[in-house]
Amino acid sequence: MSFTHPNFGTLDDSRIIIFDTTLRDGEQSPGFSMNLQEKLRMAEALAELGVDVIEAGFPIASPGDFESVQSIAKAIKGPVICGLARSGRADITRAGEAIAPAERKRIHTFISTSPLHMKYKLRMEPEAVLQAIHDSVTLARQYTDDVEWSAEDGSRTEPDFLCRATETAIRAGATTINIPDTVGYALPEDMARIFSMLRERVPGADRVIFSAHNHNDLGLAVANTVASIRAGARQVECTINGIGERAGNAALEEIVMALRTRHDAVLARPQVASEKILKTSRLLSAITGFDVQPNKAIVGRNAFAHESGIHQDGMLKNAATYEIMTPESVGWTKSNLVMGKHSGRAAFRDKLRSLGYGEIGDNQLNDAFRRFKELADRKKVVYDDDIAALVEDEVMREHDRIRFVSLDVRTGSKAKPSAELELEIDGVVHSGKETGDGPVDATFNAIRSLFAHDATLRLFSVGAITEGTDAQARVTVRLEEEGKMVDGQGADTDTIVAAARAYVHALNKLLVKRTRTEPEALSA
Repeated sequence: MSFTHPNFGTLDDSRIIIFDTTLRDGEQSPGFSMNLQEKLRMAEALAELGVDVIEAGFPIASPGDFESVQSIAKAIKGPVICGLARSGRADITRAGEAIAPAERKRIHTFISTSPLHMKYKLRMEPEAVLQAIHDSVTLARQYTDDVEWSAEDGSRTEPDFLCRATETAIRAGATTINIPDTVGYALPEDMARIFSMLRERVPGADRVIFSAHNHNDLGLAVANTVASIRAGARQVECTINGIGERAGNAALEEIVMALRTRHDAVLARPQVASEKILKTSRLLSAITGFDVQPNKAIVGRNAFAHESGIHQDGMLKNAATYEIMTPESVGWTKSNLVMGKHSGRAAFRDKLRSLGYGEIGDNQLNDAFRRFKELADRKKVVYDDDIAALVEDEVMREHDRIRFVSLDVRTGSKAKPSAELELEIDGVVHSGKETGDGPVDATFNAIRSLFAHDATLRLFSVGAITEGTDAQARVTVRLEEEGKMVDGQGADTDTIVAAARAYVHALNKLLVKRTRTEPEALSA
């Protein structure tokens, strides 16, 4: 069976649309935030990866969100650019204005449909909700022929009402119907039953795309997504690295590789350049300051590592004994190029390409190469993880308002620790000196003296990027201000310098968070 979609033309049952919501639902993750330049860079990477739809943000959330969605709509070619809106007129109008410049555009509007949400959150009767669905989709169609409607908390919605709501959205002109497991409560058989029911019972179901949006509160998001596909969903909503509200969303990389690896059992094909998955994952980690755990499927550093002797023996004889996909299929590469203080710019550029940083400009390359040389003078061997850390620390934060310049720390058992610090704030270098209970406390006091703020330090964590006494330290700092939490990371062979960089990174993210106002009922 096939049908025609306004943005995708004729679709058959095997085609899976990848709807990436990293820049919307993903950015709602506690501690996450991206400025305009970071969102544009991430959107470019998603387009290069080959996702079909980019949910660029929630335009009414703040002027910054509106600007981000509109800028992405202007700059990004290829994917459909989508803006999120609640069912109110102001939301939909704002979303329509934001996506207007896009070559291919979509409005995604939603409202809660479960008894719990309607009673306690919306405080609306079911008939009023149905009217809101009709009105919101009808209005959205005035801005674009491609309108997606979502039943928030759809997995806990009564079946009969979910059918009525879906039929209302279709009659009003929705082209995609999304049934999210908003709170991550469902089991795979629940999602399969819901989609099968809607396809069988709702008039006009054959004229729309059904979409799955699953949260990971019980660790079932990808399993629920695969079950949804097998029951007829032809769009999946996901994020890079599985980021998102609470425990996150279904991970794009896991869904894509599950469909590719088990095509014998799931007859569905996403059109994604899977060899660019790792590059995109690393870019997101660099921008957000959140690393994936080592054993994360597909993109974790242990995903293709084999330590057991039995496994290693099997791998030497035939890699297929313990690898169900090749590392190269998702972007892992094998490189024997060892970097050190005698390595030149050409070798450094080649290394960056192999690590997925091929689009760095000349000025950024010069900054990264300078830091690499400084690092190489202090270390005998510079590992791939070292290079990734310094690139993330230097290049990915070029648009930050606050930038680390220098730090001189005096400490010991006989003197009160002090820190003399230089920061560049909005292009102007400021210096200050403070004392503290220890070198880290003195450094953080110096930062506060140069850039006053009321944020509270909630986490200070130190780890080593590689092995050895000359390893770089990676420091994570978490700040909280008025309920908004951000994490920052910094790396350096000097732990105190790494701590200063991490604190400054967190401050920059806090400045982005300050501009964002969360509207009520922002979830899906």
